[in-house]
Amino acid sequence: MVRTDGDAVRDGAIEEDDAREADAPERKLAAQVAHRLESDIIRRGWPVGEVLGSEQDLRERYRVSRSVLREAVRLAEHHQVARMRRGPGGGLFVCAPDAAPATRALVIYLEYVGTSVEDLMQARQLLEPLAVALAAERITEQDIERLRAGLDEEVERHDEAGIFAQDRVHVLLGELSGNPALQLFVDVLSRLTTRYAHTTRRIPKEEIDRGKAEARERHRVIVDAVIAGAAGRAEAETVAHLAGVSEWLLAHRARRGAKAAGRALEVSGAKLAEVVAARIHDEIARRGWPIGQVLGSEADLLARNGISRAVLREAVRLLEYHSVARMRRGPGGGLVVTEPDPGASIETMALYLDYRGVTAEDLRVVRDAVELGTLQQTIRRRAEPEVGQRLKAALARTGEPGPEGRSGSEAFHTELAEVSGNPVLALFLRILTELWTRHRAGTDTTPQPGPGALAEVEAVHERILDAVLAGDEGVARHRMRRHLEALTAWYH
Repeated sequence: MVRTDGDAVRDGAIEEDDAREADAPERKLAAQVAHRLESDIIRRGWPVGEVLGSEQDLRERYRVSRSVLREAVRLAEHHQVARMRRGPGGGLFVCAPDAAPATRALVIYLEYVGTSVEDLMQARQLLEPLAVALAAERITEQDIERLRAGLDEEVERHDEAGIFAQDRVHVLLGELSGNPALQLFVDVLSRLTTRYAHTTRRIPKEEIDRGKAEARERHRVIVDAVIAGAAGRAEAETVAHLAGVSEWLLAHRARRGAKAAGRALEVSGAKLAEVVAARIHDEIARRGWPIGQVLGSEADLLARNGISRAVLREAVRLLEYHSVARMRRGPGGGLVVTEPDPGASIETMALYLDYRGVTAEDLRVVRDAVELGTLQQTIRRRAEPEVGQRLKAALARTGEPGPEGRSGSEAFHTELAEVSGNPVLALFLRILTELWTRHRAGTDTTPQPGPGALAEVEAVHERILDAVLAGDEGVARHRMRRHLEALTAWYH
């Protein structure tokens, strides 16, 4: 159930009052209530369309004030898991989450933190061959028709980005893998590649045409292998194609320090406030993310976008939620650019994947690729003093409770990804870890690992760290893979 722009207009004044009332402790309590709401939805198996209760019912169930509950509901709405419908027969409805707004936010975040072409293409080389191999193993007659239609469509398309106009074929192959996490990550990577392609230096038309022809031929070969069920050949052709994409990007990238954008992210089907938020998001990226700069007063933004005050304030709330910008009141105020934080998008992505029914095997396949990729990169950096220090500190936190009651055992995996130096892999691992945590919290059928298990995990982490610092990649990969297999058994 999706709220309309009319809902936003009607509720705007009430929500604004609640936002003013909420102080820091109330916002923290609201976040906890939102987490409980979302865990209840997971526990019920995502019953889309079901009413969780009226506002009064929910206030009594969670024993909170109106302002706290409304802030919690806003968080759940930002996560795309529920919508509040007011009036007779209304209440909080479970909805099918939409990952698109969070996907857009993550793409621009990765751009903001300086993801390099090498980082981007390493992630693609790790994940996309997996996707095409899985697609080849499960291809159907309907899938064949979709792939061939995709090839026909790209022949008809024209785009000055050259070989990147055809990334829709990659996204379709990710979808046909049957693995929701792979599909989501391939989508993020393809969008980021397209944005980077639009920051390249000016390219002669003949070179663009040649790049298009080469890409179409590569795609045809990959699709033919997938249709034939030749998983190994499809993987090999994908690796070769992505190597060519990497070479093209490196050869044509813009001067060092040039910022991406100039091409707005797609927002089809989004509600008006989301369209406006995406437009402002892209404007910030085009300006090079000038933290502290005022984009305009509320009056300026209303006139510039031609929207109502209620719609603008909903858009601003979305931007504030993703730590993109915040509205500063008073003289000299306006919408101020802030340093982005991917935390909200990570939570949304994890909830979306849980809704899509990610299985233990789906999780194992993707987490294997991501964690083994970060392991390789970390081993290459093992001589840097900071690497060993950070990993040892993370190891020491294994038995300690993490934030919001989470296990400290996640710290080692997270830190391993962070010190690898690849922000894409680190971000993807954070999504997988959040998915793991939320799924476990929302499922009561399996007991949580006890102290004995945590001690065993710490011992395994220590053995992995020993191999990493010794530079023994084979042993480190063996120990990590066995460890991930054991963790998968806890995901039900």
